[in-house]
Amino acid sequence: MSSIDEIRDTKIKKLELLKKRGINPYPSISKREISLKEAIDNFDNLEKEGLSKWIVGRIMSIRGQGAIVFITLNDGSANFQGLLKKDILSDEKFDLFTEVIDIGDFIEVSGIFFITKRGEKTIEIKDWNILSKSLRPLPEKWHGLQDIEERFRKRYLDILMNPEIKELLIKKTKFWDTARTFMKEHGFLEVETPSLEVTTGGAEATPFKTYNEDFKLPLFLRISIGELWQKRLMAAGFPKTFEIGRVYRNEGSDVNHLQEFTNLEFYWAYANYEDGMNLVEELYKKIAIDVFGKTEFETRGHKFDLGKKWEHIDYRETVKKETGIDVLDTTYEEVEKKLEDLKIVYDGNTMERLVDTLWKHCRKQISGPVFLIGHPKLVSPLSKSMEKDKDLTERFQIIIAGTEIGNGFSELNDPIDQAERFEAQQELLRSGDKEAMMPDMEFVEMLEYGMPPTCGFGFGEMFFAFLADKPIRETQFFPLMRPKKEE
Repeated sequence: MSSIDEIRDTKIKKLELLKKRGINPYPSISKREISLKEAIDNFDNLEKEGLSKWIVGRIMSIRGQGAIVFITLNDGSANFQGLLKKDILSDEKFDLFTEVIDIGDFIEVSGIFFITKRGEKTIEIKDWNILSKSLRPLPEKWHGLQDIEERFRKRYLDILMNPEIKELLIKKTKFWDTARTFMKEHGFLEVETPSLEVTTGGAEATPFKTYNEDFKLPLFLRISIGELWQKRLMAAGFPKTFEIGRVYRNEGSDVNHLQEFTNLEFYWAYANYEDGMNLVEELYKKIAIDVFGKTEFETRGHKFDLGKKWEHIDYRETVKKETGIDVLDTTYEEVEKKLEDLKIVYDGNTMERLVDTLWKHCRKQISGPVFLIGHPKLVSPLSKSMEKDKDLTERFQIIIAGTEIGNGFSELNDPIDQAERFEAQQELLRSGDKEAMMPDMEFVEMLEYGMPPTCGFGFGEMFFAFLADKPIRETQFFPLMRPKKEE
């Protein structure tokens, strides 16, 4: 088998031959008249009328039989078969094709459409031109790229050779289209908020740091989709807003988590967390039906049905049932010992982090879908307290397959309470908790001007990965890769 370098050298010689013939191997203009999908959809008319059309595509296969050559073209919309016959083309054109064209090249062809004896829709090629000469061979058709790192590094080839991956990514686009359409149909205005922030707000995560040379100012990449900015828009008089955008968290990656991903967040004035739960349940069911055509799924060892009525479970009761710990009546030492007894590895040395870790252990057995409610104020620094119990908050999380797949709450709009909670978060930062929330006193100033009662909610592409039963990295067009080492 020839090495890549040998194959490339041969292809470069073919490239030079084209140039010697006065042919530009990389023209900027194509004569394409219809896509391959259009050729298939309108084939009966094309065949009946004997219409000649220019079509284009990458050559995915070449099968030669002396003076007859069959090729398969792909233009991204469909595959289509072409037939070159020496007695139809000029000798010069036919011989040039067999001499310089390879699988992987892009060409344009024109001819008459017909059906072969095997029933294959085909174009009988009467003319052709090169559009782009490839210098490296495509992966072998039946095996493709086997190494997972190579697949992600050369994602363009992975998508080209693996129709399932292409369909998955098309579904992901439809996933966000469905969510966007749903939000707009329910009266939400799509907005854009800053990706670069002086302080990160809206979540508890380790941020990426950067620097603004013009302002001489250290900045952070956002860890939420503009939570504190969209709340400012509530104060500005917008009743409903949402944003779909990229989030950056400088943390570990696994089957469910990446450092860069897409989230949606919405904010709804004069609504509370109960209103939010009703809207979100409708949204999730809409996504499941429109994108996947079903509501029953199996993923990560769990089975769940989004179509049923979603139950509500209580944070405090669930943790107490599973571990014996009452999160509102316990000590740091008791929680720490319980984590050690359960052999749970945890990061952080604050009560908030330990309680959160304990809950994450408890949720693993919950298939869902359920709404988790009754969160302690300790783990909800931006959520409004419940009237009946000030130690609990009006927060809800969606739990599916043992994981949080969405988070929302009645937003805290009491400026004094918010300032006190920011101070508590500041103490966590001073104690070394890298995931604690950075205080934003300008946000508190906004609250002093007044913000209406508001429900906020956010979810991300992890939801899509769960419905597709794929690792989240597999669902990204171009996941982050380390630079390739020079050999």
